[in-house]
Amino acid sequence: MLQEENIGHLLESFQKIEITEHHIYKRLAGSIKDSKNRRIMEQIADDELRHSQDWKKYTQREIKPNWWNVWKYYLISRVFGFTFGIKLMEGGEEKAQANYALLKGKIPEIDRWIREEEVHEQKLIEMLDEERLRYAGSVVLGLNDALVELTGALAGLTLALQNTQLIALSGLITGIAASLSMAASEYLSTRSEVTDKHPIRAAVYTGIAYIVTVTLLVLPYLLIPNYIADLAIALTTAVAIIAIFNYYISVAKDEPFRERFIEMAGLSLGVATFSFIIGYFIRQWLGIEV
Repeated sequence: MLQEENIGHLLESFQKIEITEHHIYKRLAGSIKDSKNRRIMEQIADDELRHSQDWKKYTQREIKPNWWNVWKYYLISRVFGFTFGIKLMEGGEEKAQANYALLKGKIPEIDRWIREEEVHEQKLIEMLDEERLRYAGSVVLGLNDALVELTGALAGLTLALQNTQLIALSGLITGIAASLSMAASEYLSTRSEVTDKHPIRAAVYTGIAYIVTVTLLVLPYLLIPNYIADLAIALTTAVAIIAIFNYYISVAKDEPFRERFIEMAGLSLGVATFSFIIGYFIRQWLGIEV
């Protein structure tokens, strides 16, 4: 049984959540160009304000929003897209909705509020149509290909050449050539498909993802004159890129994180290990000393 003090604390926390999300949605609505999406966001912001006022009837208090969360989720949404920002925020709201059940029988309107929160989520899912998510497949293609090819190439070159400058030079040439090739392939592939993606934009997303990944993987070889340490940093960077990107996709597109992460990391590190061994045997076979 909930005590009166605990009920009061719950009511105040719900009121704070609602008024905080009202300000977040209101600010996001002002940044959305699409008129339909903006109207839906404004409607949800108004509903959140009304819910906050409903809670106020029971708390009899003026609760201020959590301004840290307002600006945090607003900035996250502007940088990483409102799909990611909202779904990240909605994850916290789901925990709050689970606590609503504790007030059933004590707050007459609680069932209606729960239904309205579910409608909010459905409306958001329907409206979330960002370019960056439409082209997520192109980004995945560029990232995955760069991670698998470059980690393998760098591992093989590291043991074969054992010279950081030569490894960096070879890696950059390989990476830039491969990025242009992948971008061209994505352009032709998208152009031949029936899709809402623009072929040139798909190619650009793939090429940029590839180039950025190549730069991050090769960078240690340009800064640290120790090829073994550089390889370790490059592989660690690859795993970090995989983890960050898969977390983003898991939140924004409601896809499982663990399976995708293990699959991509396993491929990249597996190819790197195999290439490292191949590089050793080729060096021994050809008798090359750099």
